[in-house]
Amino acid sequence: MAILGPDGAPQSTAADAGAAPAGAPDGNLVKDGTDQSFMEDVIEPSKEVPVLVDFWAPWCGPCRTLGPIIERAVTAAQGAVKLVKVNIDENPGVAGQLRIQSIPAVIAFKDGQPLDGFMGALPESQVTEFIKRISGQSSGEDIAALIERADAALAQGDAGGAAQDYANALQMDRENPDALAGLARVYMLSGEPGKASEVLDSAPEPKKTHPAIAAVRASLELAGETEGASDLQEAEAAAAKASKDPGALFELGRARLAAGDMDGAANALLDSIAADREFDDGAARRLLLRIFDAAGPASDLAKAGRRRLSSILFS
Repeated sequence: MAILGPDGAPQSTAADAGAAPAGAPDGNLVKDGTDQSFMEDVIEPSKEVPVLVDFWAPWCGPCRTLGPIIERAVTAAQGAVKLVKVNIDENPGVAGQLRIQSIPAVIAFKDGQPLDGFMGALPESQVTEFIKRISGQSSGEDIAALIERADAALAQGDAGGAAQDYANALQMDRENPDALAGLARVYMLSGEPGKASEVLDSAPEPKKTHPAIAAVRASLELAGETEGASDLQEAEAAAAKASKDPGALFELGRARLAAGDMDGAANALLDSIAADREFDDGAARRLLLRIFDAAGPASDLAKAGRRRLSSILFS
């Protein structure tokens, strides 16, 4: 989206209006910008390297917090991105065209177009991850490590830590199905199924059928089966103490299902059936079959689970 002036024409360059004053020690990476110099400071350079535009004002406390953070992060990126700081009190034009209603607001431009952005004074780690993602420095391994750590935190009952890592992964790849599914599981554990559904619905259409997302959605559909389920961490501990107790294993299956872990739930229910196939009039088998139906008869979960179930029942 080209930045236009009041007459609909592109804004004049700094060569026409005078160069913008330098606002940071490294003028090549961090500088002050104006409405008049926007084309030269932002639009043209963004065709070679992403340019972050920090819209701020002297009276804005969070702006003063974010300013040094984003300057350090941009400098540390060693030329992967540039930063232009625009004081909206003195230069309201571009901010108005971009409908900036709250500051600080950071918009990343690439190839002359707004690409992404964020509002508020984020921690330095999140600003760094944003820069990595915008500049293409993020790797699949970075995301995989975050998701692995989040999964471990969620299994240990640390929903807050898990949510932070899933959110960081999504800042690097907003369409990552494992991170979306994980964040939805956090909401499920927090008793907010509506928000969990919103997260799943935000997945792009081709990824709505991804196994991780489908599993959590199926768990939501089985929400009635998990009403009153035990805390996941407590259920894990109880089952560990009584590894052959069908009741403890059944409750572990319900707790895992409530957390959106369908595979883990199926395994616990199969363990319960192996311990006592008639426990509670076959409650574990009935719930297991519902999980198979929800996951889909052709799913890996259903196929592997049915094989193990047959082995238990007919051995």
